[in-house]
Amino acid sequence: MKQSSQLSDVLHVLLHLAQAQAPLTSESLAAAMSTNPVVLRRLMGGLRDAGFVTSGKGHGGGWRVSVPLDQVTLGDVHAALGAPALVSLGFREDRPECVVAQVVNESLQAAMQEAQAALLARLGSITLAQLSLGFNERLRDQRRAGAPSMHRLEDHHA
Repeated sequence: MKQSSQLSDVLHVLLHLAQAQAPLTSESLAAAMSTNPVVLRRLMGGLRDAGFVTSGKGHGGGWRVSVPLDQVTLGDVHAALGAPALVSLGFREDRPECVVAQVVNESLQAAMQEAQAALLARLGSITLAQLSLGFNERLRDQRRAGAPSMHRLEDHHA
């Protein structure tokens, strides 16, 4: 089963937007994320609806962050994406009358719910500002070490 990278992708885009001095177009963001601009716009729609980003059309248009980064948690971003499942396990459901399957499925379901609750609590305690700070610290460390960095949007697809 393919895992969803929506949350990770959106957080990546938000950090790019937070660093940008001007709005970034769907095309440039999509190229950095190796995806289609239509896919990126669809992904960003929930963030726009939540008021986290704005988008403008035409010359000088594009996406920009519209809220202070310290006011948005990763949990808020997850919710803006429609709260996709964070934990996924398969259940054997081909024979629902099987008592063993019932016990196993109930146990796995309970564990999955506990894990999801713990993840949501943790995501609710991390702000975009904290991610941005971590990014800036690592970028500074890379520059000090003279290591090449992939910090600018253009560097992702240069």
